[in-house]
Amino acid sequence: MNRQQLIEQIHAKKSFLCVGLDPDMDKLPACLKGESDPVFAFNRAIIDATLPYAVAYKPNTAFYEAYGLKGLTSLQKTIDYLRNKNVFTIADAKRGDIGNTSARYAKAFLSEEGGFNFDAITVAPYMGSDSVQPFLQEKDKWVILLALTSNAGSADFQTAQDCPKPLYQKVLEVSKQWGTPQNMMYVVGATKADMLEEIRRIVPEHFLLVPGVGAQGGSLEEVCQKGLVKNDIGLLINASRSILYASKEADFAAAAAQEAARMQQQMSLYV
Repeated sequence: MNRQQLIEQIHAKKSFLCVGLDPDMDKLPACLKGESDPVFAFNRAIIDATLPYAVAYKPNTAFYEAYGLKGLTSLQKTIDYLRNKNVFTIADAKRGDIGNTSARYAKAFLSEEGGFNFDAITVAPYMGSDSVQPFLQEKDKWVILLALTSNAGSADFQTAQDCPKPLYQKVLEVSKQWGTPQNMMYVVGATKADMLEEIRRIVPEHFLLVPGVGAQGGSLEEVCQKGLVKNDIGLLINASRSILYASKEADFAAAAAQEAARMQQQMSLYV
């Protein structure tokens, strides 16, 4: 899915909601425990319930890798299920290594040959341009670079004030030369919304993937006020736990749909 197709979906659904598919076996409803693949059964139900309200889905690969080959099989079945749903798919894998290793990661997650064939992958920028470029070589795919994350430890490096400028600003200024608004996005946590105006000064057109609305307490309204790009929207707001575990009972899918619909209604005010 290219930028224009993504924007078209946002306007068609009046939504820029991304659902994080982070299934925790300890939190799955008891009614699924008898399934041969409870993780995929959970994901499929969540997808079916939230599809009218979401334009993107983001499996965090750690929640699948934790279960070895069985977990990766669940991930494969999930991405295959999403394939013809006309949604944007993100591998939240946070990869990034020396060039030849990144090239293998890119093939694994972004190519048809690798099997997963996601539209995008999250990448850590710490090792610099040669660790990111292999991902950008995949045709019609996206890199989503970590810039300003929502976790408390981000203050250790990203916003430290002992340099001429915070590290996250340098990441944005340097990395925007590697790609374009057509193939590069940035992760910016909703809990850091007060910095969005500065971020938009540096990357005025790039899409931002924004986690932290919902369970982490970020404000959707504040993110929209400071981060929206006129007409193109330029935001994907991710919600995981608040949607996935809106209920732990047999009505989990209906509860997920209700929460996704609530967020979509808020987003429709800005589209």
